[in-house]
Amino acid sequence: MTIKGNLVAILASRIDYSEITVENGIIQTITLLQEGPLAGAPYILPGFIDSHVHIESSMLVPAEFARLAVVHGTVATISDPHEIANVCGVAGVDFMIENGKQVPFKFHFGAPSCVPATIFETAGAAINSEDVDELLTRKDIYYLSEMMNYPGVLHGDSEVMKKIAAARKWGKPVDGHAPGLRGEMAQQYIAAGISTDHECFTAAEALDKLQYGMKILIREGSAAKNFDALIELLHDYPEHILFCSDDKHPDSLVESHINALCARAIQKGLPLFAVLRAACINPVLHYSMEVGLLREGDSADCILVSNLENFEVAATYINGCLVAENGVSLIETNGQVTPLNAFAANPVSVSDLPIPFSSYPSDEEGRIPVIQALDGQLITHRMYCKGNRQANEWISNPGEDLLKIVVVNRYHPAPIAKAFVQGFGFKKGAIASSVAHDSHNIVAVGVDDESIAAAINLVIQSRGGVSCVKDGDHLNGMIISLPVGGLMSAENGYRVAERYTAIDQMAKNLGSQLSAPFMTLSFMALLVIPHIKLSDRGLFNGDNFTFVTAAS
Repeated sequence: MTIKGNLVAILASRIDYSEITVENGIIQTITLLQEGPLAGAPYILPGFIDSHVHIESSMLVPAEFARLAVVHGTVATISDPHEIANVCGVAGVDFMIENGKQVPFKFHFGAPSCVPATIFETAGAAINSEDVDELLTRKDIYYLSEMMNYPGVLHGDSEVMKKIAAARKWGKPVDGHAPGLRGEMAQQYIAAGISTDHECFTAAEALDKLQYGMKILIREGSAAKNFDALIELLHDYPEHILFCSDDKHPDSLVESHINALCARAIQKGLPLFAVLRAACINPVLHYSMEVGLLREGDSADCILVSNLENFEVAATYINGCLVAENGVSLIETNGQVTPLNAFAANPVSVSDLPIPFSSYPSDEEGRIPVIQALDGQLITHRMYCKGNRQANEWISNPGEDLLKIVVVNRYHPAPIAKAFVQGFGFKKGAIASSVAHDSHNIVAVGVDDESIAAAINLVIQSRGGVSCVKDGDHLNGMIISLPVGGLMSAENGYRVAERYTAIDQMAKNLGSQLSAPFMTLSFMALLVIPHIKLSDRGLFNGDNFTFVTAAS
């Protein structure tokens, strides 16, 4: 096989019209045909890489994720399987690896470092330091996944340090997760062996970490975004910046992937070769990925694009195999998936959901603690708003965007955690989801208890999924079933994306102005991101790691 085009040699900062010959998936020769680019010829690039993604957040199994991603020139991912690991443990990691092997795509999975993420919530499984050490011995585990327990690192927690030591022993990098960490604490965290972070809020925070030797991931997912805040750092740190999506819903993945970050960076005037280094080269070098970089002897993992402005992908090759062409995926749906799951929640009733006046704190002016959800951010603010009291309970006040939020333990019967949230904007109805980082209990937000109960019960009946109810009646609701761990569908990825687009619009029709209501909902129980969240055990203060209220 031969491929002709304008070969973009990123590290050499050259573009020359060249011919590549490929045999058995390996680049045999690269022949210069003309110095400089040939007008009208396609450009040949190394494939794009998502340097930190939770495949589970696409609601697709790995094989279906790959079908959608290759259309946008993505040939490989650095994939943290801690979502399904929190549900099913090491068996979940094994499922992701084996399912990914069904397709010609280069998944690079990590050993989850924080399962459960905290001791303040109920997960379905635990992965200890011995489990991590065993995982890291495997050739198909490439790194220690994001170390979210940065307090454990700073305080030298025994289990945490054993996991990091195991990664060092096996010569594999350690991913970080330390939102807002600065100064001496950031330096201490990095010195412990943490090599990346994708959670920086500001350029100042990222610069702080860069100067201590950390690599920074610029993230544009369906909910969390820091591209605009961080992209200018690429001017001065082209060898230390990577691109990632972290969490990307299926409709977003149909539209674009890492190619869109490249296009936006070029539009902002960033240097071409620095942009492509972040998208194609830096992840391969940092993680020792089994991905070719357009050199003789490398695997033929490359893409053809029509131009170097919007990176419209004409063809994607993995190991010399054409896997996508002109917007069409050539990876076939396998469809043979045996779901694994952990789900033991019982249906809830409306009588389970009231918040008694006496059980929820308020001040003399009747103000109550409220989670403020922010569009495009994982961080939440702690607010105090005038509560809406009816008889002896607190109820939602949609006129002030003060809605009830609940978390139901999905692993065993337990009291239901209840609180209030602002930012979803619903005027009627409710949404619910068993995708609730990181322990994946059932989280719901709604205007009234009837709608909340109906939305939750749709999820329970499907043993996992995302649901939307318009007016308290499940018959006026919609559910996308996610039987694989309560996180993923095994169906055709494009059909799942269509259904997700429909349920997303249904949620927005309830009054929400959020760009991704379900993605935002999925982070309302993520305790490791400040400042206030709701776990299945109660309302949680992420600044001092204490409960504000308890489930009841």
